Amino acid sequence: MTVSSPTEVAPPPPRAPITSTGTGIANLPNQRHKIVAKNGANFTLMVCGESGVGKTTFVNTLFTSTIKEPKNLSKRRLRSNNNKTVQIQITKAELEEKMFKVKLTIIDTPGFGDYVNNRHSWIPIVNFIDDQHERYMRQEQQPSREGLVDMRVHACLYFIKPTGHTLSPLDIEVMKRLGSRVNLIPVIAKADTLTPADLAKFKQNIREVISAQEIQVYSCPIESEDEMTTKRNANIMAALPFAVIGSTEEVVTPDGRRVKGRQYSWGCAEVENDEHCDFRKLRSLLIRTHMLDLITTTEELHYENYRQTQMETRKFGDPRSQPTENAKFKEEEEMLRKRFTEQVKAEEGRFRKWEQQLLSERDRLHKELEQQSERIKELQSEMDSYYYNHHNSPRAVRR
Repeated sequence: MTVSSPTEVAPPPPRAPITSTGTGIANLPNQRHKIVAKNGANFTLMVCGESGVGKTTFVNTLFTSTIKEPKNLSKRRLRSNNNKTVQIQITKAELEEKMFKVKLTIIDTPGFGDYVNNRHSWIPIVNFIDDQHERYMRQEQQPSREGLVDMRVHACLYFIKPTGHTLSPLDIEVMKRLGSRVNLIPVIAKADTLTPADLAKFKQNIREVISAQEIQVYSCPIESEDEMTTKRNANIMAALPFAVIGSTEEVVTPDGRRVKGRQYSWGCAEVENDEHCDFRKLRSLLIRTHMLDLITTTEELHYENYRQTQMETRKFGDPRSQPTENAKFKEEEEMLRKRFTEQVKAEEGRFRKWEQQLLSERDRLHKELEQQSERIKELQSEMDSYYYNHHNSPRAVRR
């Protein structure tokens, strides 16, 4: 008997490679890019700081065009002496680069920190930021939302005077108020007035104060899938607070290059030289790498916090049922409450002192009364002794 071998199964024919390009989901970023390129973008930048720190020059240097006209210092001093109020100046411009348009809004705060008493100088700035959130929220609640006007502040550059010491009490107070409302970015103005060693120490002092006072400052996302991007973001945030030099004039360096900077007798301070200042890093943060993150953070964090707070405090979500919080009135209310508490404590202290004086006077009178009582007893004893001796003497007996 013969045994048949098992039947061998032939392998399947090789499959043809799939040449399909897929469903097209990968083209979504391209579609998004076309939409954004067509609509452009709105970006609102606030510059805050004392007069004379170079805010206008920095803005013009940042966007390589005359966005704001330089101010006349003599006229500014005269106006500051006559009108002691912090005003808000709005400058709008439209920038275009490679067929992409950005509607830029610059918010300046002239008059801030120029006076002897700057207690309420931050109020117009905070009110402006809150008002923009309020206006946008009211527009969103309308039946028709076409033509929304969005002037919410996406980034606030707070310029710090290059004193070389640390933040002033006014800086701390204002940065605390702004940090919870807007993407706050501290900037050291006129960095070329400090030596590298003094500038490094000044930066460290500011970072320590920001940490100790729990001031919220903007921090861009550092982690990324790309190692180079992660390293770049970490390098940018390591420079905080950014030390900048502003100049729209071109100077010639000792090696013959024409650059934007400032010419001195000792040499040239270059605006776009990382060894001289952090201008390039700040420009990258604001425009080239994290403008979208600044806009998104404003929308999803600061505006959303404001909207939730207002919706929780208002009845039925009606924005007219409760007026917008006025920072000045709130400050005055806090001052009155503090003053009332201090007066109550002063009265309680005065009452305790008066009560203590009464107790001391009572103890003194009791002590004097005891002394008088002892004196009366002594006199009574003397009288008794005198009477006894007088009537029991031998002469008195013979009589």
